[in-house]
Amino acid sequence: MSNLIVIDYPDVATAETVRTRLFELQKQNLITLEDAAIVERREDGKIKLHQTTSTTGIGAAGGALWGGLIGLLFFMPLLGMALGAAAGAAGGALTDVGVNDDFMKELGEKMPPGTAALFLLVRQSTPDKVIEQVAQYGGEIIKTSLSTEDEKHLKEAVAAARA
Repeated sequence: MSNLIVIDYPDVATAETVRTRLFELQKQNLITLEDAAIVERREDGKIKLHQTTSTTGIGAAGGALWGGLIGLLFFMPLLGMALGAAAGAAGGALTDVGVNDDFMKELGEKMPPGTAALFLLVRQSTPDKVIEQVAQYGGEIIKTSLSTEDEKHLKEAVAAARA
């Protein structure tokens, strides 16, 4: 089971830096992320989601492949690819993986303008090594799916790493 951790940052650049650092730590097998999305509340109050994967692009690629194969059966592979890509893109756009987009937007509405929040779905981690690497960027843990006691320990560990 994955745990949700939401960290508030003063700007989107800091949130993106932390997300990039977490991806590097994932390559070292120190953390396993299911999703890492950023919600930005712009100065004008609008909410923008920065997702890590484009389900539209993935759907279009898969649809083009299957459409091309089916098109070969009817001797019209290009038409099959075009129709498959369009159908796959539409299906991909309707797919929501990872952290729920509506939940991220709802939380983003409560953030001050100009700030950003990093939403993490963590499957597993080595907390002492990961916290040490990202605590230097600041941020405030604003929401988790952890138990009250585990959340308290996490906040204490982050505070200790910053000291």
